[in-house]
Amino acid sequence: MSSAGLVAPLPGLQRLWPLPALLAWGLAWAAFLALRGSTAPLWVAVAAGLTVGVSFSLTGATPMRRLLLAGGFPVSLLASGLAAGLPAWAWLSALAALLAIYPLKAWRDAPLFPTPEAALDGLAELAPLPPAARVIDAGCGLGHGLAALRRAYPLALLDGVEHSGPIAAAAWWRCRRQGLRARIRRGDMWAADWRGASMVYLFQRPESLPRAVTKAQAELAPGAWLASLEFEAAGLVPRAVLRCPDGRPLWLYRMPFAESAQVPRPRRR
Repeated sequence: MSSAGLVAPLPGLQRLWPLPALLAWGLAWAAFLALRGSTAPLWVAVAAGLTVGVSFSLTGATPMRRLLLAGGFPVSLLASGLAAGLPAWAWLSALAALLAIYPLKAWRDAPLFPTPEAALDGLAELAPLPPAARVIDAGCGLGHGLAALRRAYPLALLDGVEHSGPIAAAAWWRCRRQGLRARIRRGDMWAADWRGASMVYLFQRPESLPRAVTKAQAELAPGAWLASLEFEAAGLVPRAVLRCPDGRPLWLYRMPFAESAQVPRPRRR
């Protein structure tokens, strides 16, 4: 089952927690039991259930929720005794796959919440960029933000950075399938070089923004933009605020950043 198909509709469900967990566990068990009722080997049925759980965990709002979404099915399966014939290597393989998708460093950053396709429409009017400007999506996930940035800046050079190797590969495949021109690489967004970028786009947790501001101040040139979807950088005054179609704000800061209590009113479209 493709994780891309499960991720998109779930961010809104996070407000109804623990409904996403119950849904993930139920679908994981449904996949397992459906295959157990066929001629498929036991390990295939278990792998299907694990895949469902891990796919749902991509939407977890916190590390603990991600762990619960991914771990609910295997824990309950072990308790049920239905997987008694599964060799130990199968469980180790599942753990290795989980660690590949979620490297330990990635748990400190944002969950995989996709940027809506039209969220950045109108951005170029508030933050105009020259042709061939370099735009970085720091923590690009499955590439939804890159697609929205391409709509806003058709001539920009897009650069996506994603810490998880499998997710970066999925983003590359997704963008290639859609004909979206972007360079996507596996790497640590905090170690990536932001120098030379005209804009850095973020859809991170509020706790990550102070670190992003510090990095931007150290590496971005005067006139470069830092764009943060939904979450405001405390202590800074945005140069502009774009109100997205779904009501979320996109906070736009321009180097050198200004510190003031005056906050501009979000622009409505």
